[in-house]
Amino acid sequence: MKRERILGLLLLASLLANAALLAFPPPHADAGDVEELESRIDALEKENEELARVRGLEEQLQQCPGGTNRTASLQAPAVLQTVRRAPDPPFVREEVVEEGAMINVSVEVRQGRGRVLVQTTPLMGVMFQDAATTAAFVAEETLDTSLSATDVIFSIEARDEVPAVDGPSSGALMTLLLIAALEEQEIDAGVTLTGTIDPEGTIGPVGGVLLKAQAAHDAGKTRILLPRENSRIVRSVAVERDIGGITIIEQRPETLDAKTVIEEETGIEVIFVATIDDVLAHAVRDG
Repeated sequence: MKRERILGLLLLASLLANAALLAFPPPHADAGDVEELESRIDALEKENEELARVRGLEEQLQQCPGGTNRTASLQAPAVLQTVRRAPDPPFVREEVVEEGAMINVSVEVRQGRGRVLVQTTPLMGVMFQDAATTAAFVAEETLDTSLSATDVIFSIEARDEVPAVDGPSSGALMTLLLIAALEEQEIDAGVTLTGTIDPEGTIGPVGGVLLKAQAAHDAGKTRILLPRENSRIVRSVAVERDIGGITIIEQRPETLDAKTVIEEETGIEVIFVATIDDVLAHAVRDG
């Protein structure tokens, strides 16, 4: 690197000297001498541009893992859909049942060409690709770095296929994993989270938070980070009315505090987050 700086200074000095000669040629200089000076300046400018390009690549390589793969992983809560056959004589009825489950999400960062790749088991199409791409962008902005000289590979492993609507819900967690891998930070093993991520680093709302919280608690997690926009849960409450001796039961929506409901029913601590900075503050271990 020192040699490159010295070479750059020499090229700059030579460029300035030749520019001065071109601007103030000696009295005896003829047209041929001027053309030669112009040619030399053009050559020096090209060499300077090439040196700047090489220096830029060196800076990018210094920012990337430097030949050593970096990884991070965490279990993420998700909602899985299972089709069950229910006897309903004389027919057999199929119904879709939703249940909370934990999926394994990991990231590997290694030298490459700026690609963001996703592999899923079982095969789940491209539902995670947009979230992965946004996660890489937010990580670059948060750390003020470039991933153009690296490849980012996300791996998602689930017991069953995750519904397409739940793919973006892992965006915040994927961003956390990538930042932790790049910074070589340790993630608190007792924490998990769910939430979408947008290019500004804002954590967006998701569905099935109660099912996800229960799955996280059953997996041994002690805290779950939820989007701030999920701070309320709407439930249907049965309300009885007596009209002319006839009891009528109506289902009415009721808005409840999500933190209270989830903590009372699942036993897991709930923390609401609004940005990726909030996530890092609650999920990354100090030191």
